[in-house]
Amino acid sequence: MCAMDARINHNRTNAEVNAHAAPKKKRAFTFIQDLKEELKKVSWTTQDELKFSTKMVVGTTFFLGMGIYFVDLVIKGCLDLVTLVVHFIFG
Repeated sequence: MCAMDARINHNRTNAEVNAHAAPKKKRAFTFIQDLKEELKKVSWTTQDELKFSTKMVVGTTFFLGMGIYFVDLVIKGCLDLVTLVVHFIFG
């Protein structure tokens, strides 16, 4: 009886798989169609907007990098000055 139950469960599983195979393919196809429709609704940037944004990002990155570099130089100068004063006082 146990073997028969296993066979019945196995047959149900195969039937369930076959019953669900068609809707899964249909769902995937409708998903792709919906995706295409949604991508048509997206407002894409123009080439000029993209060039301007790229220039802004590169310029901002450069200026922020230079700012960090100069702050680093100031901090290094202050620490060197403290080191010089400590060496002058304590020998």
